[in-house]
Amino acid sequence: MKLGHLLPFNRRMSTKQSSVSTPTKPAQRLDIWLAETQPEHSRARWQSLIQQGNVTVNGNSVKRNHKLRASDRVAWTLPAPTSTEVQPEDIPLDILHEDAHIIAINKPAGLVVHPAPGNENGTLVNALLHHCDDLAGIGGEIRPGIVHRLDKDTSGVIIVAKTDPALTELSRQFKARETKKEYQAITHGIPSQPSGRIETTIGRHPIHRKKMAAEVRTGRHAVSNYEITEAFERAALLRIRIETGRTHQIRVHMAHIKHPIIGDKLYGRTHANAIKADRQMLHAAKLTVVHPSTGEPIHFSAPVPLDMLTLLSSLRKNIL
Repeated sequence: MKLGHLLPFNRRMSTKQSSVSTPTKPAQRLDIWLAETQPEHSRARWQSLIQQGNVTVNGNSVKRNHKLRASDRVAWTLPAPTSTEVQPEDIPLDILHEDAHIIAINKPAGLVVHPAPGNENGTLVNALLHHCDDLAGIGGEIRPGIVHRLDKDTSGVIIVAKTDPALTELSRQFKARETKKEYQAITHGIPSQPSGRIETTIGRHPIHRKKMAAEVRTGRHAVSNYEITEAFERAALLRIRIETGRTHQIRVHMAHIKHPIIGDKLYGRTHANAIKADRQMLHAAKLTVVHPSTGEPIHFSAPVPLDMLTLLSSLRKNIL
């Protein structure tokens, strides 16, 4: 069984088209077939293109779950990346690794990852657009190349894709939970067990809409594993490995077990009169992924930042 289809335009919107025949499975969904035969784009990206009317079957717009037939002719165009008016900015970057496919950054606390209301510039994306010559269209959205995020006041390793195939593969790895993510955190008080597994749902707080909450009925499954690496009189240094990547996951989980992260103004307000810090003491220390081009594991690590080292020194001397 074969389908005739038109090859997609390239990113510069060339007018050249090619026609080939490609085998497919009977009654296969359009979005699945596109993702399998054109894996340089994710299934989610193809679904978006279908919804926008950029994919047709026999000249007609269809839904993403349209079932294909052997005689169908599928055509699509990849629109030029929409101008987001995000401007390159000469912001220094602490680059841990860079090649033709990926770039890994040690993000400092206080740097927002991508533009959003209230943070239209001065972001990691602005810095990356200045540093990388051809990043603007990767992913076709306002977050070019962004695979995952760190909160503004969380420091540490973040990886960014420099090509569409790299973005697709890394996004798949994060979604499939094939990456390894390790954080360091300093918490109020000392957990009763030297190590533990926190497994809850996490979803939007039913009252405080800017917050997330654990054990929310409509929330998503979330798992964090912690180990105490150093205990102090009123605090602890933890190594935390997360199996999922929910919004604010570690911050929510530590608050859930009554040991919020020091300096966390959103989830640690009940400890407002305890040990102080200018930002949440949370650092993305290590990240392991499979390189999207070589297929080999690649490990990134970022040193503990000065503000956390200073706090740890004070805790060890018990001068807080």
